[in-house]
Amino acid sequence: MPTPTLDTGSSNADFLLAHAAPARIGLAGGMHPIDRTIRKAQRSLARNAAGSAWSHAFLIGERRSDDRWWVLESDIDLRHKLVRLGAQENRIDKFFDAGEWPNLAVLDFGLDATATQRVLSSALDLLADAARYSLREIVGTALALARPSLRARENLLAREGALYCSAFVQHCYAQAGLVLAPGLSAKNTTPHDIASTPLPHRAHVLQRVAGAAR
Repeated sequence: MPTPTLDTGSSNADFLLAHAAPARIGLAGGMHPIDRTIRKAQRSLARNAAGSAWSHAFLIGERRSDDRWWVLESDIDLRHKLVRLGAQENRIDKFFDAGEWPNLAVLDFGLDATATQRVLSSALDLLADAARYSLREIVGTALALARPSLRARENLLAREGALYCSAFVQHCYAQAGLVLAPGLSAKNTTPHDIASTPLPHRAHVLQRVAGAAR
């Protein structure tokens, strides 16, 4: 694995805008209770009692006509009179709050134009098909983390048409022939697995809270 380029002084906005490019992978470590739980659940992978630095994975899309970068992801979005569970598109501004998202990373795999198009097209297909975010599959992945022999097998609680965040990213990269976590079932792939991918890449990391960065 490459040595990541560490950044401790930038704002979230400056960091993300400096490294954004189509089809790059974004990682985030959040402070919401759900994010803390996900980070802690990966402590065996991180080999760190504090858990992993990462709780969420997403794809950087394109700079749109509003002059903003957008991201493609599978997430839980609970707002007043709005609930979205699954594939969605959001402005990258979502991750600008350092208090909410103290840890960020951008992974650059040097994709050519064809691979970039395949990754983003796959993500847009999932968006169009309204792929769901499955809490049930999260539980299945937690079971596999507790019993590592299960990680290469199909998620025990897999649902058709459902992908949580890191499985969403793995699925889209697989369409370009890139397996981020060899030997693991796509639906047992965690954000930390993506951060630890053996595929050649450049990693840019902004980390402010405890947890293994990779």
